[in-house]
Amino acid sequence: MPDCLFCKIIAREIPSQLIHEDSQCVVFKDIQPQAPTHVLIVPKKHVSGLSACSDEDKPLLGHLQRVAAFVAEEAGIASGYRLLTNNGRSAGQSVDHLHYHLLGGRPMNWPPG
Repeated sequence: MPDCLFCKIIAREIPSQLIHEDSQCVVFKDIQPQAPTHVLIVPKKHVSGLSACSDEDKPLLGHLQRVAAFVAEEAGIASGYRLLTNNGRSAGQSVDHLHYHLLGGRPMNWPPG
């Protein structure tokens, strides 16, 4: 998508603090962190959000979850972290490209919002 912020980050047109990359996704630090560890896990395939995923995306969604667990381990937060995605503007999604927030390094309160 030519106007998508995350597609531009994936294409290296916009700089980011990349911490992981593989054939299916990138992981980079959030520019407005809400926790000591706050990274975004973004598929390279452009899909606008979780509701736009189809059955063919199941392997990708599983991969993103496994990457989250790997990154949490590498960041030293595997004993407690939050993984979330916002779907739609009313839920707080500000970039129309599926992404997960991985947050940790501090107590996570409930309810979150």
